[in-house]
Amino acid sequence: MDLRQTFATNLRRLRNDASLSQEELALRADVNRTYVSKLETGAAYVGLEILGKLAAVLQVEPAEMLRPPARGQRRKR
Repeated sequence: MDLRQTFATNLRRLRNDASLSQEELALRADVNRTYVSKLETGAAYVGLEILGKLAAVLQVEPAEMLRPPARGQRRKR
């Protein structure tokens, strides 16, 4: 799993754990909802500023979003 897919998997998991829709996360982080969707599918790369905004809304350290998920949490293809 490359870093972009690792981030995508973690973002989706953390957003779901926080019971937020993509739209709500985007509004709170002041980013476009379609960009959040692209991040979650691995279709776009995240910049550091956006990474920080998303982590703040999800109340995690930015590094947490880049850590490889535990084996049982990996996205199935």
